[in-house]
Amino acid sequence: MATAGKVIKCKAAIIWEPGKAFSIEEIEVAPPKSHEIRVKMVATGICRTDDHVWKGFFPNIDYPVIGGHEGAGIVESIGPEVTCVKPGDKVIPLCVPQCGQCDCCLSPKANCCLKSHIYKAFQSVMPDGTSRFTCRGKQIHHFLWISTFSEYTVMPEVSIVRIDDDAPLDKVCLFGCGFSTGYGAAINCAKVDPGSSCAVFGLGGVGLSVIMGCKAAGASRIFGIDINKDKFIKAKELGATECFCPRDFEKPIHEVLVQKTGLGVDYTFEVIGRIDTEVCNLC
Repeated sequence: MATAGKVIKCKAAIIWEPGKAFSIEEIEVAPPKSHEIRVKMVATGICRTDDHVWKGFFPNIDYPVIGGHEGAGIVESIGPEVTCVKPGDKVIPLCVPQCGQCDCCLSPKANCCLKSHIYKAFQSVMPDGTSRFTCRGKQIHHFLWISTFSEYTVMPEVSIVRIDDDAPLDKVCLFGCGFSTGYGAAINCAKVDPGSSCAVFGLGGVGLSVIMGCKAAGASRIFGIDINKDKFIKAKELGATECFCPRDFEKPIHEVLVQKTGLGVDYTFEVIGRIDTEVCNLC
């Protein structure tokens, strides 16, 4: 592409300080270095983790920072030694890198790549300790090496996966975190059994993905539970067999589940994202 090797000016959402509102700014995005890829972001989701970054919940995040980690886009250019993608490819950034070669990547029991930012001293910059973002002459930090809240972003090749050319980017952007988190919770973590019963507390994007995972695993009864009844239609479309609101019952919700099943459900998923949420009392 004509922009390859050049600095690109574009818009990005910057958090200058924890608790300060996102600021849409013009930034400069440097070309990718060795084993790096520059991507034109087409779609991005907003996750509860992004809210945590905004509020300053993570002590290892440096500011100012460009957040975002659920995205999909098109490769604009590649740095030296990159072979996994080419300009024009559709891609999804990975908030958990996968080199495909280390012991963790090769093991079916682990998913924290040993090349991940989790093990790096510099978690708010690229693996070489520098940033590809600047704004008003100031260095802007990366988030999880991908920073999808920018029209263009640079990421390591271990943080990207190529997808089909006909994939709808505004849909598959959720694969980067929300969908894989929920679906994986049912399939990989809980290992839901065929014919089992499941209760899913919270019917947001992750909760709906849990429902899809439970259905794919063959669960016979899937209870969708939320205080927002507007979510019930979509939940049933995706596999929930019954939906109900705890506020419609005088008894605690766990007693309702026991009444409906006899002994209670086989698997329970808390997908509210609140520490103080208790299965026995969603209200």
